[in-house]
Amino acid sequence: MAAIHFHALQLANQQRNAYGLRYNDHARYRKHCINRTHRLRSTLKMTHGKGRDFKKLPPITPEIIKEGHLDLLLFEAERAWSYSQDLNNQSLLPANKDHASTLRHSATGRFRRAVHWSTQLLSHCQSLYAGSRLSAESLLEATIYTVITNGRFLRYREDFEDAVIQLSVARSLLDDLASSAQTSRDQALAVLFADEIGPEIRYCAHELGRSKSYDIDGIVAELAPKFRNTIVENCDEIVKKLYTEGHGLEKGSQQKKLRQLLWEDQPVPVRNPELVDVLLKVQEAEDKLTGQTTGDSTADGNKLSRERQSKKGVAAYDAILSALSDAEDVARRLVEAQQISGGSSAAAGGSRDIHFVHAYIVYQLLSRRIQRDLLLTSVLLASQGNTKDASQRSIKPEQVDNRLFPAVVKLLETVVQSLEQMRTLSIVDDSPDLASAVEARLTFTKARRCLYLARCYSPIKKYAEALTLLQHASIHIRETSSTLSILTQDPISSPSEKTPGFFPLSPNDVKSLEDEHARDSLQYKRGWFNYNGGSTTRNPKDYEKPTFFNIALNYVPLNMDQLLKKAGKESSTRAVAPALAAPAKSPAPAPVKAVQAESAPEKKTIGKAKIEQARPATPEPQTPARGGIGGLLGAWWGRS
Repeated sequence: MAAIHFHALQLANQQRNAYGLRYNDHARYRKHCINRTHRLRSTLKMTHGKGRDFKKLPPITPEIIKEGHLDLLLFEAERAWSYSQDLNNQSLLPANKDHASTLRHSATGRFRRAVHWSTQLLSHCQSLYAGSRLSAESLLEATIYTVITNGRFLRYREDFEDAVIQLSVARSLLDDLASSAQTSRDQALAVLFADEIGPEIRYCAHELGRSKSYDIDGIVAELAPKFRNTIVENCDEIVKKLYTEGHGLEKGSQQKKLRQLLWEDQPVPVRNPELVDVLLKVQEAEDKLTGQTTGDSTADGNKLSRERQSKKGVAAYDAILSALSDAEDVARRLVEAQQISGGSSAAAGGSRDIHFVHAYIVYQLLSRRIQRDLLLTSVLLASQGNTKDASQRSIKPEQVDNRLFPAVVKLLETVVQSLEQMRTLSIVDDSPDLASAVEARLTFTKARRCLYLARCYSPIKKYAEALTLLQHASIHIRETSSTLSILTQDPISSPSEKTPGFFPLSPNDVKSLEDEHARDSLQYKRGWFNYNGGSTTRNPKDYEKPTFFNIALNYVPLNMDQLLKKAGKESSTRAVAPALAAPAKSPAPAPVKAVQAESAPEKKTIGKAKIEQARPATPEPQTPARGGIGGLLGAWWGRS
């Protein structure tokens, strides 16, 4: 007869997370179990008939049993257990205070039905295992499911002594299941159920008055060896066969093993099967990127070959970023579920829980995103040749694509955003050296962004804005140098083998950026002077400096109005002084065209003529009057 593949823990965990129990919605999960049992009964032809005629079902024997029969018993147990939890929650509501005892009684009855269905499931699994149709792993999962259900029922009935024994035996079997798991997903599944029953063991031990009720591992090590063979029939034989099956590991299952994740030389716990699935995709994408990088290092130095390899590298980074985004989404939903349910961390020691795992995944996502953006930046700059030559050509401007520097600025802006988000992570904030290293790279990237943004302004002759940006860049460069000087160890530039660096930065890189900044600053100052003499307010065509001023006053703004006034030549654009104007009516305002004509530089002579005509005539010197009768009678003879 054909073998049956049935995994009780895997099926129960998958259905609970998919249909409401992630957020403690027992009503929704119970409704799902009802629909699932109805479909299974129809598929297996186990209905009681239609109408009023009741048809008794035939007994389920090992000869006719199928995987669907085991699924049906599991969903019946899940349905009853979920209904009991829902009734118990309803009894705690203030609105149901009057009939709370009735609800608790009904919950007890439903819980008892769940134990009944799980016991039937275990009985059928034992018969299939005896007939060699079921593996030891499947039998052990069904056994663990039944023991956990029975132990929770005893705890609900406040029989804490028997409950802690049942739960300790289940925890011991889960540890065996995790240590012999063929894949990382199976191992995480066993660890997940062990974490769920850990607080219940601690609660029962506390109610029994144990002095070390917090030591769950010590309680399990004390009680499980005494009672596991009593509670589970042939327990040692099943566990021994489980390890025997694990030694016959297939080659394909090796690819499903997740490498150990380390943070500061300590393992990162991955205790959820969903998280294992997405992290396996991340691991696969990282292996492809590693192979791509190795191929790049052995290839020839042809420019076209390097460009093609860079494009392949960008595509490999996109695959990693997609997998890490999925992992971050799964971890975030697990964190939200824990916060909504109000559950505490089940991690050993309570130091590295799902919150820590989520922060670790976000750190990896941001670091890979920064690597991709820096790679794109280098590809863009390499497409235009040497960066120094491109900066010098941009000042002229010639032979530089206008889209180059804005694209680089956009990429550096995303790097700044990623570094700022990384700086706020809890795992970064807890490490002073790492926080300082991230801060140094943040200021260094800001300096580069200001440098390339200044190069965007120089082709359009906005030298004042460009030099202002270079001043900001100099501040960021000094901050970077100061931060690197106080670092005892740079965990990003010199990481361990398990955590490669994503942004190498050394004092030589800072010095190179500082030299580049000084060179650009000098070029912009020269370009500004050649353009308009360094003026920020006037058009360079308004006045032309004499030759000797270019030697004496290169960078000093010159007040030409004051010099013309001292020379006795007023500016053509200045109005006539009212004290020197003729004492006539104030003339009407001239038309706009006439004003423009007068202010034009090519009609300076006409303006000077008008100014001379407006001046009053110089009075002639009068001859002093002569004495005698001639002076008196001069007017009579017609003499003036």
